[in-house]
Amino acid sequence: MKLTASELAKMIDHTLLKPYITNAEMEQACDVAQKYGFKAVAMNGAMIPFAASCLTGSGVICDSAVGFPFGQCTIETKAFEAEDAIRNGAGEIDYVVNIVEVKNGNWDYVEREMRAIVDVCNAHGVTSKVVFENCYLNDVQKRKLCEIAVRVRPTFVKTSTGYGTGGATIEDVRLMKACVGDAVRVKAAGGIRTAEQALAFIEAGASRIGTSNGAAIVDGYAAMCAK
Repeated sequence: MKLTASELAKMIDHTLLKPYITNAEMEQACDVAQKYGFKAVAMNGAMIPFAASCLTGSGVICDSAVGFPFGQCTIETKAFEAEDAIRNGAGEIDYVVNIVEVKNGNWDYVEREMRAIVDVCNAHGVTSKVVFENCYLNDVQKRKLCEIAVRVRPTFVKTSTGYGTGGATIEDVRLMKACVGDAVRVKAAGGIRTAEQALAFIEAGASRIGTSNGAAIVDGYAAMCAK
């Protein structure tokens, strides 16, 4: 079934993750998200209380990054960061895996970490997303992460932070979707700027798009539909 522009908007996490934004910029991003009806606004944890006040009653969710962008803090730190963000108003958590331990093949650690964050989110009824940062991983490592996710059951697995050496690729989304099936959803993020790109990722298996270009994507799609 063909998406409407509003249905596409509901698949978008509108991102504002730069470390030097002002409250005015965050307020503007929240206004844009409400205007277009995006699913969430993704931000760093320190901005959650302010953004939550901007989004109260709107239906747009505060989405907090955890362990962002490198994933290099302890399991306990990530779990506390997730708990703190939720307490401050986050309704979704995107946490970055410990990429070093993935590359070390320390899968027990990776699974314990994933389970700790997912348990925090589940306890509060909050959506959990596991960021792989695929640009640093090979396909064997990506598949292994997906296998762990199928056991642990986060809500989403996610391609990228947008801060690595590469972003989302169609091939990665197809691989991730093939591995997790219907057990876990897939979020594509990093370098998605146009309606055509967003639709290609959705066709490949993504059910959420992370982008700072959400308005342009929805406007572009509406123009396509009007032709």
